[in-house]
Amino acid sequence: MRRFERLERIRRMDPYREATEIYRLSSAYEFPWDHTRALELALYRTYAVPRIGRLLAATGELTDRSQKRYDDTALLLDAVVEHGFADPRARTAIRRINQMHRAYDIADDDMRYVLCTFVVMPRRWIDSYGWRRLSRHEIVASAVHYRTLGRHMGISDIPGSYEEFESCLDAYEEAHFGWDEDARRVSDATLDLMASWYPRPLAPALRTATLALLDEPLLRAFRYTPPSAATRAWVRRAVRLRGRAVRLLPPRNAPHFARQNREIRSYPDGYRPADLGTSPVPGLRGCPVRHPD
Repeated sequence: MRRFERLERIRRMDPYREATEIYRLSSAYEFPWDHTRALELALYRTYAVPRIGRLLAATGELTDRSQKRYDDTALLLDAVVEHGFADPRARTAIRRINQMHRAYDIADDDMRYVLCTFVVMPRRWIDSYGWRRLSRHEIVASAVHYRTLGRHMGISDIPGSYEEFESCLDAYEEAHFGWDEDARRVSDATLDLMASWYPRPLAPALRTATLALLDEPLLRAFRYTPPSAATRAWVRRAVRLRGRAVRLLPPRNAPHFARQNREIRSYPDGYRPADLGTSPVPGLRGCPVRHPD
């Protein structure tokens, strides 16, 4: 197979009727590493919305059981991509996602925003760091795929196009990003989790490199000291160079799904979608409210 042959195939497909198949080809064949990093960043930036970050801190899932929470989220979302919406495994995964969310009083605006991150952040990451930019077919298909997922989750007023997803995300972040000490705990726990995937001596450098990839609004919301301009430039250049190196490699001839990622560590003996996810925290329904002292 030639390097751009799969892209040619994607461009012959219908991005509306074959949206999930296009998204699968893009995420599992063309950009598996990039999609993993982009979706990590997508979920991570939701913590900067205080009521999302506080709720996640209150459940303890991302502070006390970070690895399992990471694994379950990746595996449930990827079951839909790998198998398609009509497959029983995908339906089970969506049912588990809905059961978890319905255990809490989550604002529909927050659900819609999280969905927007899944559409927008991969496009922004890949266009910045991937071995090629996303085609229009891939961008449209991603929006259609997640719009379909959003309908299965009962989210209202879902954006209708990529551009609407992007506008919704930017407006929501401008209005709602802010400091919260519990959200910062969730952020720190996530950075620690990411560092734990590599040898311990590399942890400080990996934390700095991760912060170097974050944008200014995110750094401000968590009150992180930004890495130096030189560090940010070096890290971003290194990730771009990785993309250029991938471009020179032969195209992938087998898919790579989230369940194959080395970062997934909770299920060495396998898993069932029905067993993934969290259980409700007794007595917790909504975001804990902070009262002034």
